[in-house]
Amino acid sequence: MAVDQMTSTDPMHQFYDEIHDKALDALWRRHQEDGPPRGPYPVRHWKWSEIEPYAERAMKLVKPGPDAHRRVLTLNNPATPGGATHTITGAVQIVLPGEIAPSHRHTAAAIRFIIRGTGTITMVDGEPCVMEPGDLVLTPGWSWHGHINQGTGPMIWMDSLDVPMVAKLQAMRQEDYPDELNPATKDIGDSESRYGAGYLQPVWERTSSPISPLLRYPWAKTEEALHKLAKYDASPFDDVAFRYTNPATGKDVLPTLACWIQMLRPGIHTKAHRHTTSAVYHVYRGSGSTIVNGTQIDWEQGDFISLPPWSWHEHVNRSSSEEAILFSTNDGPVFESLNLFTEEPYTENKGYQKVTRMYGEDA
Repeated sequence: MAVDQMTSTDPMHQFYDEIHDKALDALWRRHQEDGPPRGPYPVRHWKWSEIEPYAERAMKLVKPGPDAHRRVLTLNNPATPGGATHTITGAVQIVLPGEIAPSHRHTAAAIRFIIRGTGTITMVDGEPCVMEPGDLVLTPGWSWHGHINQGTGPMIWMDSLDVPMVAKLQAMRQEDYPDELNPATKDIGDSESRYGAGYLQPVWERTSSPISPLLRYPWAKTEEALHKLAKYDASPFDDVAFRYTNPATGKDVLPTLACWIQMLRPGIHTKAHRHTTSAVYHVYRGSGSTIVNGTQIDWEQGDFISLPPWSWHEHVNRSSSEEAILFSTNDGPVFESLNLFTEEPYTENKGYQKVTRMYGEDA
């Protein structure tokens, strides 16, 4: 019987051993996996029903300040240590009434999507930004930022940062502000008054920066836009969906992070597609399912899902009467700037992916 295993006297085996000792390798040794390409790691689902008890315990155990700095529960994906995906982090931050989360700055860019609470201000490079449920607030890289809760209840929001990308580039730096909170140097709503109309901006201001000059995107305007768009058009893959844009350029809000909001109308089942970007979803409203590479994730309000790159995915709103709202961040701006973005529809979109589980039952 023939034996394929190379012996220690095989010239090629000896060659591999020798170059290994010199910190070299041979490219021809690498082989692609059999079968069609799929996402490089599994989808991950974090249920709000499991997060919330720990958030409540953290409110009692942790106080923002010199030691803890922030009361944050991070979404740790075992397949991508340090992030919810290999490029993006996800987290839940809580600030209690009367608390200040001290100011600092870092090279990583961040976004805040407000989940619950009112009465909190986040200070971004001297501009006080109001935080209301459904609002998106930007914290560009190397901007001083701190939070103060002047309301009567807990303030809870989603954090998402580009930390894994910045760390991979060996560019992660952080600095604490010398005082507890960086002072306000602008009025509340300064950037909104200048750029909040979207299609209008002051004639004396010119900017082509990839960083949006608008720091707060209020939910009232976002929700109104979703319902208006729903009367005219929708995506077959994401239903009624917008990406938040830099009003000065029309591009994404940050050079490394894109932010999306999408409304799944009652009973909608989108078609499947895949793309080279990864994403972190937060269920702001409603209940439904996302099918990723044939595995169905059933989600409820408050849940989080990490979508691996190049994974077939489609969405279902299980309600016949109520809409579902998904907010998400993705790494699309990086892929587009490097000409690496690719997207394709599922070739059998007359039906949908073969589902391994349908609403808790075997398909």
